[in-house]
Amino acid sequence: MFNIIKNNLVVSCQALETEPLFGGDTMLKMATAAIEGGAVAIRTNGGHNTSMIKKNLKVPVIGLVKKDYPGVNVYITPTPKEVDEVCQAGCDMVAIDCTDETRPFDLTQLIAYIKNQYSKVLILADIATYEEAMKAQSLGVDAIAVTMCGYTRQTEKQETPNFDLIERLIKDLKIPLIAEGNFNTPPLAKKAIQMGAHSVVVGSAITRPQLITKTFYEAIKNVKA
Repeated sequence: MFNIIKNNLVVSCQALETEPLFGGDTMLKMATAAIEGGAVAIRTNGGHNTSMIKKNLKVPVIGLVKKDYPGVNVYITPTPKEVDEVCQAGCDMVAIDCTDETRPFDLTQLIAYIKNQYSKVLILADIATYEEAMKAQSLGVDAIAVTMCGYTRQTEKQETPNFDLIERLIKDLKIPLIAEGNFNTPPLAKKAIQMGAHSVVVGSAITRPQLITKTFYEAIKNVKA
């Protein structure tokens, strides 16, 4: 998989239950459009979407399951139950939250579970800080993504994308660094690749029309003719 996504675009096709595009085969259609536009792989949420995309498009899929548990902050594939759902659906790589936020299941045990039960599935660590990335690497993940930068208590005030963090991780990591999280313009995505990121993941700027529309609305709503 790494040779396919090297210096290439991965598109995140996700819709939560509260969003207009949730359900049916909408994410398959989004993924199809993304592949036609040049993406080489898809990141998606849930077993249903993972299975549909794998069966119909035959491209690498980064799978995850977003699940909220009471009293904790980690929600991206947080327990073996979510791992089972997306790995059994056929994902090539599973994304898990590897931040230091509160979690419903021990991270070390979760990584060990994936390695024992799904040895052919790669593990992508979604992190927010340098220290989290280094810890995840030491636990045996296959790649690091800066997905959570700006979304944790420790990093919520940081400007993203955090290119200083990306530069430092590219220099120090021994595994691929994937740029993900607010790479919402072509120049930002290009810059990440030029810096040495293995690949770049773009989501909302491509596949969430309600958010794309909002950027235009916000730009013009107070303009007076």
